Amino acid sequence: VQLQASGGGLVQPGGSLRLSCAASGSIFRIGALGWYRQAPGKQRELVATITIGGNTNYADSVKGRFTISRDNTKNTVNLQMNSLKPEDTAVYYCAADASYMKIVLGAPSSWGQGTQVTVSS
Repeated sequence: VQLQASGGGLVQPGGSLRLSCAASGSIFRIGALGWYRQAPGKQRELVATITIGGNTNYADSVKGRFTISRDNTKNTVNLQMNSLKPEDTAVYYCAADASYMKIVLGAPSSWGQGTQVTVSS
């Protein structure tokens, strides 16, 4: 499946953004979907995951602020980001794989192009 991410931009600290990732085909049977981010000079970080059953997991750095969701009717996976901080600034990537472990290990079969999120006053 091909993925296309959108929704990034510039936002002030404390603000919100909603990222969306559209799939070229049905995501109904895709085992796991996730969002990663990579800041300049830093390693890629897994931010959030959602399984086919709707179970979610989050990096400690975003728990309570970010929410991942999947819409199987629209074939999208979304990341609602609230209370944004400057340290959330990064390029965000969506990903998909039949295997949840592939997402966790950073080796999904499908990647979306990145979308830049900049949190700055």
